Formats: sequence, structure tokens, C-alpha cells
Amino acid sequence: MNKILGNKKAYFIFVAPAFIIYFFMAFVPIIMSGYYSMLEWNGIGEKVFVGLRNFAELMKNDAFLISVRNSLILAVASVIGQLIPAMFFAIVLSRGIRGEGFYRTVYFIPVLLSTVVIGQLFLKIYNADYGALNALLQAFGLKGQDWLGNTKIVLAASFFPIIWQYIGYHMLILYTGIKGVPAEIYEAARIDGATETQIAFRITMPLIKSTIKVSMTFAIIGSLKLFDLVWVLTKGGPLHASEVPSTLMYNTIFTRMEYGSGSAIAIFIVLECLIFYFLIEKFFKTEPITY
Repeated sequence: MNKILGNKKAYFIFVAPAFIIYFFMAFVPIIMSGYYSMLEWNGIGEKVFVGLRNFAELMKNDAFLISVRNSLILAVASVIGQLIPAMFFAIVLSRGIRGEGFYRTVYFIPVLLSTVVIGQLFLKIYNADYGALNALLQAFGLKGQDWLGNTKIVLAASFFPIIWQYIGYHMLILYTGIKGVPAEIYEAARIDGATETQIAFRITMPLIKSTIKVSMTFAIIGSLKLFDLVWVLTKGGPLHASEVPSTLMYNTIFTRMEYGSGSAIAIFIVLECLIFYFLIEKFFKTEPITY
């Protein structure tokens, strides 16, 4: 066994299949998108090389700028709306309350549901004519809304189910991190007279900083490349009010047949995700804590 672990050829043999699959499934499409982004092409006819013109035109495209703004709003909303409740639930559940396993499962159920199913569910909830939300508002004497047709509220209506769906996901990640903290540390803090709030902010959170970094990375990167739920709910409308870069990319390539501009949006999404990933890494760059 030691000979295998010390053999570099063995590492290559085991890693090579996964690397080859990952290369062709991830890197090759990115390289091809980079190539297409420098073309003016409808997917069928002659390819015309235009250099960086597609990227320059994106910066003047109001729909693209709106979509980038919306994705950044969702990223901030995801950090606030997902990580804060998830941290609260994780801390409460990690104390060993009665029914801990039951609550942990219930909070995670939305993550198990298909995004399309959740989208269809909220289409019924938001329906202006027979939706449950308007029926509830009218029962209290309030006026119903066209939740997915009003440009002023469609963004919030589209983002709410996205944020709701993944609270349990981040809760489980943070819960696992908290469970990894030795119980002796908490016992010592309580003996010293620390309150539960002080323990949460001064002990738990600093000790699971690496876990928080993972959750924040998933929340922000997932928001920047979001597609499915927005597409099911609004397809980016009305008037691009709920547009995000991925839905605009899809419409650009498959509806307007502008492969060059659509590929430029795809490259932008990749670069945006990379930039935010490195920013998060830099923000959380601290010395590892040892127990």
C-alpha cells in the first residue's frame, strides 16, 4: 500500500480518467465559448471574426446591464436571506434539542425538490387570478398583485423561492461544521459565564470560518449563474425586469441565434464567478484554527 501511495505513476493512473472527463465536460466548452465569443455567427452560416466587438457591445446593452445588476442583487440577497437564517437554525439544532434529526430533515426537504417543481408550485402561488398568495391577502382585506407581471415586484417575487429553497442546504453545511467543534470548548466557555449569544458570535462562528466560506461561495456563485428557476417563473420578463445573465444568454443564442453575443455572455459569467471566488478566498484568508 505504501509503495502505491508513494508512486507518482499510480497518482496519474487514478487521476487521469477523472481529469479527462472534467477537461472535456468543463474546459473544452469554455474554450469553445471563448472562440465563438469573437465571432459574428448565427450557428449555421459563415463565421465572421470580430474580435472583442461582442464584449464591447454587451457593455452598451441595457438588457445585459440590467441582468448583471439583478444577479448582483440576488447574490447579496442570498448571503443575507440564506446564510443568516441557515446559521441560526444550525446553531439551534446543534445544541441537541429534542427532534433534532426530524427538524434537520424537514429543513432540507426543499433542497431535494426539483427546481422545475418548485417553479411550477410558485407559479400557482403567484397567479394573479387564483393564486394562494392573493387569496390570503384578500382574506385580510388587502389588494392582490400581479406578482410576476409587475416590473416593480417581479424581481423580489422571482428571487424569494430561490432563497427559500437553499436555506436548508446551507443549514446542513454549517450544522456539520458546528458539530465538528469539540464540546470541551463550549463547556469551558459556559463555566466562564459566557452566554449563548457570546458563544455563537465569539466561539462558534470564528471556529467554523472555513465552513462559512464554503457556504458563502456556493451562495454567491450559485446566484451569479442562476438559470432554471427564473426561466420557469418569468423567462427574464417582463421587460427584462427579472433578467439574469444566464437567461439572457439562452435567449440570445437559441431565440435570436446570435451565437457570438451569447457566447460573450457565457464567458462573462465564467469570469464573474472566478472574480467573486477569488474575492471570497481573499476575504476569508486567515490562519487555520487548531483545537
